[in-house]
This record gives sequence, C-alpha cells and structure tokens, in this order.
Amino acid sequence: MKRIFSFLLTLIALSLAVQGGVVRLAILSDVHVTPGNANEGKLREAVVEINAADVDAVMLTGDLTNEGSDEQLINIKGILDGITHPFYIIPGNHENNWSQSACKTLNDLWGSDRFVFTVDNLVVVGMNCGPFMKMGDGHIKQEDLLWLDSTLNVMVKPGMRVLSVNHYPILDDLDNYRAYVDILKKYPVITHQCGHYHSWRLYETDGINGVMVRALDMGGGNYGYTLMNIDLDRQWIYIYNKVLGKDPEQMYAYHINTEYDSPQLTERQYTVPEGFVIERVVADNASIFTRVGIDERNIYFGNSLGYCKAVDKKTGELRWQYKTDAMLFSRPAVSGNYVVLPTSDKRLIWLDKKSGKAKWQYNADGPYVADGVVKDGILYQGGFKTFQAWDVKRHRLLWQYDDINNYCQASPVVDGNDVIFGAWDTYLRSLDRRTGALHWQWNNGKNVNLYSPGNVVPVVTPNHVVTVAPDRFTTAIDRKSGQQLWREKNDNKVRESLGRSADGKVAYAKTMDGELVAMSTGDQYEMLWKVDLGFGYEHAPCIVLEHDGFIYCGSRRGMLAVVNAVTHQLEFTYRLGSSEVNGFELDPTTGDIYCSLIEGTIYRINKQKINK
Repeated sequence: MKRIFSFLLTLIALSLAVQGGVVRLAILSDVHVTPGNANEGKLREAVVEINAADVDAVMLTGDLTNEGSDEQLINIKGILDGITHPFYIIPGNHENNWSQSACKTLNDLWGSDRFVFTVDNLVVVGMNCGPFMKMGDGHIKQEDLLWLDSTLNVMVKPGMRVLSVNHYPILDDLDNYRAYVDILKKYPVITHQCGHYHSWRLYETDGINGVMVRALDMGGGNYGYTLMNIDLDRQWIYIYNKVLGKDPEQMYAYHINTEYDSPQLTERQYTVPEGFVIERVVADNASIFTRVGIDERNIYFGNSLGYCKAVDKKTGELRWQYKTDAMLFSRPAVSGNYVVLPTSDKRLIWLDKKSGKAKWQYNADGPYVADGVVKDGILYQGGFKTFQAWDVKRHRLLWQYDDINNYCQASPVVDGNDVIFGAWDTYLRSLDRRTGALHWQWNNGKNVNLYSPGNVVPVVTPNHVVTVAPDRFTTAIDRKSGQQLWREKNDNKVRESLGRSADGKVAYAKTMDGELVAMSTGDQYEMLWKVDLGFGYEHAPCIVLEHDGFIYCGSRRGMLAVVNAVTHQLEFTYRLGSSEVNGFELDPTTGDIYCSLIEGTIYRINKQKINK
C-alpha cells in the first residue's frame, strides 16, 4: 500500500508541475572550477543551457573553486557574468577555508557573501557558512544570524513564503545550526537548499524540509545542474536533475510544509570541579576567529566585522575599538605602548594601546592571517608569501624573507637564534632570528598545499622540532640541520593540534578521534600515553597548552578538556559553547588562561581562586 500511495502522489505531483504559477530556479552547486580544468568547459555549457531556459533566477550555492585563490575567483566570475538571468551567489568551504585573500576577494567581486531577493510571493535568502580560514565545521557568523532575522522580519508579509539557501545542510554539519533553525522556524520556510556533499538527499529538521542537490560533476561524465520549481498556489515543490544535453529528470516532489516541530533537546549539565573557576568575560555581537592578546589590564581580539577591540580583563568593559575593512583572523600583538594589528585588508597597523587610535601602518602585498610573536620588542610576523621581523617601538622593518609560495597562518616559535614556522606551500622553515637567512626547510613528501604544516605551531626543544600536518603524521626534525629523525605512522590520526610539556620532553598531539597522545621529543619515536578527551570526531587546529600541572585542550564544538599532566587522567570536560575553540593564552601576570570561541565569546579559566 505504501508503494501505491507513493506512486499516486508522484502522478499527482507530475500533473501539477506542468501547470502555471510556478517560481522556477536554476541551481549550480559545487562546480569546483580552476582555469583549464574539465569543469570550466562544462560550466560554460551549463551557462548556455541556463540562459536558454525559462527560469526566474539562477543561484550558485557554494564551492565555485578549489582553493579560493584570486586567480580562480576572477576566472569563474568571467564565466558567470555571462548568465543573463538574475544571478545570486554564496561561497562554500573551498572559498573560505583556503582563501588567498582571507575571504575578501569574493565580497569585492560580487559585493557580498549573502543575498536576498523575491520572486512573486517567495523570499529567497542565502548566506555564507564557512568554515573560515582553518579546518572547522560550518558556522553562521553571529552578525549573519542577526541579519537573517531582521531581514525576514521586514520582508516577509502575510501570504509570503521563504526559501533558505546555504552551502551546508541545517544539520549537525553546522556547529550553530540550532540557532539558525530557531530563526528560520519563526517564518514560513518551505525548504532549505544546500550542496556540499555532491549528492542528492531529502531530509528534515524540526519539520523544515531540506534538499541537497547535485554537483556540476557527479562522475562518469555526468555533468549538470538542478532545477527547482515551486508552486506556491498548490503548495508543491519539484526538484529536477538536469544533465547537460538531456531533458530534466524529476528527482523529488513534495508538499510544502510550514508547521514545525519543537523537539525536546536534552543537554548534559556540566560542573566545574573544585579548584577551577570558568567565567565568560566577553560576548561579542560578531564571530571571533582570532586568539586573544593580553597585557596587565586588557584582552585584545578581532572579530568578523573587522573590529579590533580592547576589553578590560576585570570588568569586561569595552575600552576601545578600531575598524578595519575585512574580517580579522590574526591575534593582535601587544608590545610596549602598541597593539600591532595584522589585518586581512593587507596592513600592519600600530594602534595606541590606551586609545586604540592608529599611529602608523605598513601596507603589504597580501592579507595577514597569521599570529605574530613579540620577543624582546621584535614582532615576528608571517604574511602572504613573506615573513617579517619588525622593531615595534621604531616601526622599523628589520628583515624580510620572501621565498614563500603561499601564506603563513600559525604563529612561529622564536627560540634562541631560530624562528621556526610553517606555511601553506608544503614547507616548515627555520630562519636566522637576527638576519632572516634560511637555516633549512623541510617538506613532508607531499606536493599538495593542503597537506602543508601551515596551521601548526611546532614543538621546539633544544635539539629537535616536532610537527604534525593534515597528512596525519607526526615528524621529528633535527633542529640544527633540518634532517628528518623519525616519522610516526598515521595510526593516531593527528592533524594540526600540538603542544608541549613544561620541560620540553613531551609533545602532545590531539587526534581526529578526540584523544590526546603524548610522545617523546627524543631521537626515537616513543608514544608515552594516550587519553580519550571525550570529543569524538575532532579536527580543530587549537593549540594544546600545559600550565601548572594541567593540560588544556579545545574542540571543534566548544568543549574544554583538562588532563592531569602527572597522572595522565582526564580531570573534567566542560561545554563552553557550540563552536570551535580558537586557542588558549596564558596571562603571565595572573596565571589565568583565556580562550576565544568562534561564536563570539571569550572565557577565563582560573584554578587558583580555590586557594585564596
């Protein structure tokens, strides 16, 4: 009976679909075009077909390119400019995660990373969802959630319907999908459309129907796009697979539903054990992708609206803010009377620490997304295809190393006469701290940029350097010669998260199974111990910090895990939020530990108050 009923529904849907009063949309997703690849030619064919079709609008819902470089984005814009119908675009993870411009060029080319438009009584709203400039889950920026709610509140009139668009589904793929869904449920959303998985799928979240659509290339010569017909009068939606050169094939037909569920969500209650105090000190109105800078009075951070902010450590009061022209990804560097701000709009800005006013700036050739390190008044700062040493007090460039073929991201390690850092050009390098001359460079055997140790802070000891990378191996290198000493098989599935013990004899690596692995930093590989952090699947490139006998780890979903460095036992876990922990910072003046979360919060962790 179920099969007969389903067949009858399909027949009814087909008969309705041929009638008038339908909003018709063409959807491209996951086209992954690079200059000269096969997808480029097929996209041109798709544009010709779409221009000849009877559609009201065209959307490209993410993953335009493979690496989000300026060359790739400019190239595909030249193709998409040929679309003659109204056209709307949002980026995907391949534009956001490895962006040469730190996510700025797409906005410059198309004006925004979100859109809203209407066709008859249908409001179509789409926006960016990251992950932004590092490995992570999808995430809707805080300001975009506010924009979504306020925009729909104004535009949705009685009798209107809403189509929600994103690169990711409204499922656990998005770390803050619950907040997203709660906003959508306030309005008559008929469907959420996404791509990302290069596959067809229907699903539902709290009663909201979701549809994943095809990629341009589905393999085996199957190139094409998606057609969506929405009959608002009869309350039906039809999804078609449009293979290039062939007639559309109906994939799904379903009735519009705007009655939503309110599921009972049970959240585990976390308690902070005796001896620790965890308190939120900042709740920003935007997302935070930076770690924090600290001095005796303030904490400093940047947000996704381009503001650098100084907040009083004790009161949480905003002391000042400085606006830049793009999202910020680099930790503000504090030295003397200045906060030096590396920006995505290609500047190093010297801000007065008391007032936040700009005193001097350096204009670079590319964006800064790396964390700098200040030592003895010198800022060691990675940039786009460059690494620099600056005398902060005098605003003077001491030296510059330019033989880098991509951008730097993680902070360097400055120790003795060495500056050691990775870049997204497959190399880990050691430079002379005084001159910037190259001591050595090491490659893990991979020639693919995405396997680089580009977002890893290496563990450096007097004789060795230990690093990991997305290739899931741990490697020890002779610090003096740059020769590889040992390379651990990827059984532990390490990725980009490292730390070291206080005495430097142990390297800590967080695994993709949510474990903490302790390894010797000696001449031979030796795994010392392993503990399950309770994170489950894990990939956040958050540094591991040991301080005063405890090891601090952060997860992709806002979990804090604290491990006893002596007993090697998990002391406790605590949920700080739902989004990725950016990193931990030790306040040398108080012993407090600070961490920021992408969702726009900053926490202070203090384990000393119990003794007061």
